[in-house]
Amino acid sequence: MKHLIHAVTIASAIIAGPALAEGWTLVPDGSHLAYGSIKKDTVGEVNSFTSLSGTVSPDGQAMIEIDLSSIETNIDIRNERMIEYVFRKAGTATLTAEIDMSELSALEVGQTTTVDSEAVLSLAGADVEFDAELFVVRLSENSVLVTTNDMVFISTEDAGVNAGVDKLMELAELPGITRTVPVTARLMFELNGEQASAEPATTTEVAAVTVPGDARAGKKVFRKCSACHKLKEGRNGVGPTLFGILGAQAGQVEGFKYSAALNDSGITWDAQTLSGFLADPRGSVPGNKMQFPGLKKDEDIVNLLAYLQEEAQG
Repeated sequence: MKHLIHAVTIASAIIAGPALAEGWTLVPDGSHLAYGSIKKDTVGEVNSFTSLSGTVSPDGQAMIEIDLSSIETNIDIRNERMIEYVFRKAGTATLTAEIDMSELSALEVGQTTTVDSEAVLSLAGADVEFDAELFVVRLSENSVLVTTNDMVFISTEDAGVNAGVDKLMELAELPGITRTVPVTARLMFELNGEQASAEPATTTEVAAVTVPGDARAGKKVFRKCSACHKLKEGRNGVGPTLFGILGAQAGQVEGFKYSAALNDSGITWDAQTLSGFLADPRGSVPGNKMQFPGLKKDEDIVNLLAYLQEEAQG
């Protein structure tokens, strides 16, 4: 189910091509959406959906539909249990995304690029927001291939399916099923109708300069943190939520059990103290439980702080 989420981000990337009179339509035979799961700590499996459909409009509106009844786990009874207990008999899941067309310049045939995409997965009354980096290849004048550039990890808790996973464990008498799922996607799209113009649109080239305090660059840095930390208020994970962190006192997020070192540190998280902690968590606050070794580039730290200021301050 986590994989569903990827589809939409991928669809979004398609729009990156030259100015087009028509939108794009997903090619089912050339597309593949898969996810992995691990049971009993050591048994790994790959599952997929065999029926996908979708479109991307000329103005950047992407929509992918996943037929949940097409789940393929290679065991019939498990397919049935996934549909009944995990997907709760919902017929389809929908992925939607809006793409900023200005991010992408025209791709010539054979050219590639990477783009960032944000999306929303709607499944049985639950909406899950996520983002992913996508790799885009223009195969021909009328076709584009989009894949996830890295694996994307989705939490069963965020997707609202923990109870269904619990039921699967009970029925199969399993001691455990992982609650974080890696997802990969390959989506092929074909252009509807004819290309608007054979002549590429005139564009203004802008030098790619990294600016200190760039929140957009900081968003990419945050991917190193996102496995443990959320940015939403009240959403703790392996680590405490980072919502409202700038200006907050260390060790005070409600519902999270901190180490004594952080509880007693007396630190207020401002740009200076947070920069020092991000560079060397263990050295900055000896005895704290954070396993992350730290960010080694000053530029990454500055950009991450800009992103936290923009996204996590309420």
